[in-house]
Amino acid sequence: QVQLVESGGGLVQAGDSVRLSCATSGRTFSSYAMGWFRQAPGKERDFVAGITRTGAFTYYADSVKGRFTVSRDNAKNTVYLQMNSLKPEDTAVYYCAAGPRIVDSGSYSRGDKYDYWGQGTQVTVSS
Repeated sequence: QVQLVESGGGLVQAGDSVRLSCATSGRTFSSYAMGWFRQAPGKERDFVAGITRTGAFTYYADSVKGRFTVSRDNAKNTVYLQMNSLKPEDTAVYYCAAGPRIVDSGSYSRGDKYDYWGQGTQVTVSS
């Protein structure tokens, strides 16, 4: 069983930056494709970013391109989400997810392709 623990959320102002971290248990982190999703109140969970096992390729939702950066450190079993130029509409609970079955680029944005999820961390952006 893989456990994922997000951290780094909080209350920030529009234009600020925040870095989220997702630490994972186990010794097979480098075998997982990783993703970040978010869910705003009353809305469905949306894809934010994904990263391949080696970190060579990354994928982003259009709404965050140019502002967010996903990265990973396989030696530390951790994936990160650097969020810059935050907007009030970025307010949501952010979740990281591990996808050992993901093999194609089209799957990164699909929540049903991920097998393990963290508990989420709240990010609130005030205007």
